[in-house]
Amino acid sequence: MPVLDASTTATLKQYLGNLRRPIELVASLGDGPKSAEVQSLVEEIAVLSDKVTARTDGTDARKPSFAIHAVDDPRAEVVFAGLPMGHEFTSLILALLHVGGHPPKEEEELLDSVRNLEGEYRFETFFSLSCQNCPDVVQALNIMAALNPNVSHVAIDGALFQDEVDSRKVMAVPMVFLNGEVFGQGRMDLAQIMAKLDTGAVARAAEKIAGKEPFDVLVVGGGPAGAAAAIYAARKGIRTGVAAERFGGQVLDTLAIENFISVSHTEGPKLAAALEQHVKDYEVDVMNLQKATQLIPAKDLGGLHEVRLENGASLKAKTIILSTGARWRQMGVPGEDEYRNRGVAYCPHCDGPLFKGKRTAVIGGGNSGVEAAIDLAGITAHVTLIEFDSQLRADAVLQAKLRSLPNVTIVTSALTTEVLGDGEKVVGLRYRDRNSEEEHLVELEGIFVQIGLIPNSEWLDGAVALSNRGEIEVDARGATSVPGIFAAGDVTTVPYKQIVIAMGEGSKASLSAFDHLIRTSVPEPEAVPA
Repeated sequence: MPVLDASTTATLKQYLGNLRRPIELVASLGDGPKSAEVQSLVEEIAVLSDKVTARTDGTDARKPSFAIHAVDDPRAEVVFAGLPMGHEFTSLILALLHVGGHPPKEEEELLDSVRNLEGEYRFETFFSLSCQNCPDVVQALNIMAALNPNVSHVAIDGALFQDEVDSRKVMAVPMVFLNGEVFGQGRMDLAQIMAKLDTGAVARAAEKIAGKEPFDVLVVGGGPAGAAAAIYAARKGIRTGVAAERFGGQVLDTLAIENFISVSHTEGPKLAAALEQHVKDYEVDVMNLQKATQLIPAKDLGGLHEVRLENGASLKAKTIILSTGARWRQMGVPGEDEYRNRGVAYCPHCDGPLFKGKRTAVIGGGNSGVEAAIDLAGITAHVTLIEFDSQLRADAVLQAKLRSLPNVTIVTSALTTEVLGDGEKVVGLRYRDRNSEEEHLVELEGIFVQIGLIPNSEWLDGAVALSNRGEIEVDARGATSVPGIFAAGDVTTVPYKQIVIAMGEGSKASLSAFDHLIRTSVPEPEAVPA
């Protein structure tokens, strides 16, 4: 039975028309059904282009797997261990193109730094097909392997190679190994990976940023609020910059988005990519991978505000829009930090498949917690949902679905007190019944924390007014307590942390910043002689 449907086959054939040199697919196969699917996949791809050939006599120890290498330079090679469908199908298409000589869509300066890497870099990435964070990592490392013969990369489906996942203690994806040692975990793009490998990259970036002229509007943060603010500012024809720790923000970690008005369904990474492209359609100076550490407001009205960055550089601007968003809230109990990514996780979509057939818990009874428990119930042996309140807070329809599942236990009025482990991985958790004060032990292998968000505002303490929850206090126009400094999105006191609301608030803050610029740049009227 074909792996690719007619529509996908037609699309792939069109993409393969961009190949610039012949490539060969070499499959290493076993006897199972997944090996049959991999064999079918490589053979289906090979018939779509006269620049592609396929063999099934590979000798890789991981079966099923297949390598993609250039015929004229076999060192340009990437390997997939498993069947790269789902979120990873785009990774497969790009690997075919890049090994086949089609240039990646990255800045040439960054690609040159990849080509110039010296040494030996053997990368392995464990991914899951349901992980929306994994493709960025897989695609970045595939680019490196395609461009530099000193780099090799194998992308491994963790759900298919469970024994290796267990032996190498992979409990969160994407997880990257370099030369057999853990290199990193979580979403990384090509620039972030190169920043870790190229020790001079940070200094060069700081030097480049330090030489920039002051901006009319500087947006700090690259999520929906920051992107909207940048677009609205740039459309006014004023000098606009964006400094973002990671462009896209928390949207990158969101799987399904079904409440973005006029778009019935999309996914976080797709929306983030669209936001970034829209911003780049204008003359906006985007400075990605830049973490702000201090805000120094202007001393005088109309003066320049300063934002200091982690790399030592500073940016100055007439107005600033703060849109640094929020992050997952942690439980703050013993064992949580120690066993993060070793059984304690925050993304059920990404890491859930690694706990197939195992016992798990979800902490939190809001929409995100109940949705996580429903998803995990279809993968894991059992799910225990623990909620602090006396009742679940999720929508009624979600609660009804959850209660219908046979392998779910719901515990309310419970306070998680400790994560337990054996030194290598999670083995259980303790919680206290808030009514009886009794302590309970739940034996399990995975804990998914879904208890809300915490604003990324610690670096602003003392610079602008913050609420007792750490949110930036803003008025109806998005203005903070400091003239010329505005804020928008999940980092502010505006209620309801939603993408569409953040975009509206970012747009409003940008219009307010423009109005501030107009009013503060008007020259004082000349004195009339007596």
